[in-house]
Amino acid sequence: MIRTESFSNRIAKACLYILITLNLSSCGGDTDYLTSVWTWMSGSSVVDQSGVYGTKGTADAANVPGGRQSAVSWIDASGDMWLFGGSGFDSAGTDSQLNDLWRWDGINWTWVSGSNLASQAGVYGTKGVANAANIPGARQNSISWIDASGNLWLFGGFGNDGAGGVSYLNDLWRWDGANWTWISGSNVVNQSGVYGTKGVANAANVPGARQYSVSWIDASGDLWLFGGNGYDSAGTSDWLNDLWRWDGANWTWMSGSDVVNQPGVYGTIGVANAANVPGARNAAVSWIDSSGDLWLFGGSVGSTSVVNDLWRWDGTNWTWMSGSNVVNQIGVYGTKGTADAANVPGARSFSTSWIDASGNMWLFSGIGADSVGAGGILNDLWHWDGANWTWMSGSEFVNALGVYGTKGTADAANVPGARLGAISWIDASGNLWMFGGNDFGNAGPTGERNDLWQYTP
Repeated sequence: MIRTESFSNRIAKACLYILITLNLSSCGGDTDYLTSVWTWMSGSSVVDQSGVYGTKGTADAANVPGGRQSAVSWIDASGDMWLFGGSGFDSAGTDSQLNDLWRWDGINWTWVSGSNLASQAGVYGTKGVANAANIPGARQNSISWIDASGNLWLFGGFGNDGAGGVSYLNDLWRWDGANWTWISGSNVVNQSGVYGTKGVANAANVPGARQYSVSWIDASGDLWLFGGNGYDSAGTSDWLNDLWRWDGANWTWMSGSDVVNQPGVYGTIGVANAANVPGARNAAVSWIDSSGDLWLFGGSVGSTSVVNDLWRWDGTNWTWMSGSNVVNQIGVYGTKGTADAANVPGARSFSTSWIDASGNMWLFSGIGADSVGAGGILNDLWHWDGANWTWMSGSEFVNALGVYGTKGTADAANVPGARLGAISWIDASGNLWMFGGNDFGNAGPTGERNDLWQYTP
């Protein structure tokens, strides 16, 4: 048994070497053993596709969400992948905010909840009471969490409230697998934050309406929210750096400022300090490591500036861990597949991220700076092991086109094109999944995508 497994591994490595060296599509036969490759799994290689919804609640091979960006995603206890909302194309080809809820079971898409038409208002019902009629309004740039029971939590974004308003939201929703419940926040757009006292939970506390925030869920099941673009305590709208915790009943303001546009306090790289705090930003990425620490990378810090700073929150203090405290830094790629202390992704925002079983971060794409300082859309894939960055896949230059290959077939030549605002999942086998996004400004036909990809590390 050991001899057979070793032989299979040697064959797999040899095949992968041949694929890369000779640019072949396969070595013949089953390609499931290939590693570190992308596979195009579903959707179209053409932009701006309308959604094919089919019958609500019924899986069908013809079903597929329309092209979109800035949706939210999660995985349930059964390993099914879920997708909600975003900005994209409905069943009629209208491009606007969406509130459709989809499930991917590994083979087919199922339209589960919400409308097949864009720009729908929310139906809030009674706060704290689940109801089959409840539904969040259409929105993009929201954040989401999954609790220990497998429930989805959805907060804020830019979209439709319950009264016909379209702007920043601060409503908190829970999806229990059957119904939506409005839990906290307002059913009207553009609400100011109520901060209370830092570190003290209070039923009156609530983050202000916002979009482009980041989120985590800790080992205790508490939800964490950081930054974004929205309203502070004074009703001023701009970039935020406030850190909040939701314990299931109340919000607590934990760190950062209750006023917009605060600069970062970096301190010394690698050293935690109570004075440290990331600067106000939006469209960063986040993950939690195996120790339960919260991590934050990059984002936009103004209309023309992006950062590549990496931060860790240990529950008490922030630590600046990697990257620069200066905006618009280029990427240092090194050798593909090789970790190096000098490597670092270029400054960027609107990226996509995953957390693997070891608690390591994977980072893909976004809008930012490449290896020569050119600005544009990226398709580079990076791995952070807690100490060093490794460039794993994609190009070190902006605006790279995708190579789709054959749907369902792994190939070393395959790679998603440059994009921003895609969403992600990671399955029980450790495969990374990515859906959609927008590739405006790319070298080919540009628009919103509905392609589903799997990456096998």
